[in-house]
Amino acid sequence: MKANGRIILFTLLLIVLQTACKYFFAAEPAWSGFSPFIAIALFSGFIIKQRNLSFLLPLLALFISDAIIHVLYLNGDFAFAGFYPGQWKNYFVLLGCTLMGWILRAKKYSTLAAGALAAPTLFFLISNFMVWQAATEAVYSKTFNGLMTCYEAGLPFYRNSLIATIVFLPVILLLYNYFTGEKAELRLV
Repeated sequence: MKANGRIILFTLLLIVLQTACKYFFAAEPAWSGFSPFIAIALFSGFIIKQRNLSFLLPLLALFISDAIIHVLYLNGDFAFAGFYPGQWKNYFVLLGCTLMGWILRAKKYSTLAAGALAAPTLFFLISNFMVWQAATEAVYSKTFNGLMTCYEAGLPFYRNSLIATIVFLPVILLLYNYFTGEKAELRLV
């Protein structure tokens, strides 16, 4: 198979992985947040040299998986919608994770590990701040205590996204190396 065909197959595999994780885990409170989307964003920033493609891959994977989930929701086969108001904020923060990958550029395993810890933390801090700031109902008061309550409510999602990123980032890297070099190994570039 030619290199372009392998990259297309690899991209489709990431979309399937993202969609499957969302389908099986998102509706389960104990597993919600266990998804490869942060790992895909970091990987894109770490590895893909063309900036426009590095930002496009995670957005594409997340958008297509959201579209599939939305169709399932409309057919009554999934618990919640794939698209919802304010969702663009998640896409925006995801781009921040890709940018973090660009900044770190993972030349060493320690950088890879730092990104795997930092990106979910960044996503958690920014996304929960945006939830607290935008909440129109009286769920979270507009005080420091309200912000801390919002962060506390997001801790299970943070834990799952951190675990997922630590699990999926090396898996994605192995798959990429296999698809591009016909050798499954954990090498950075």
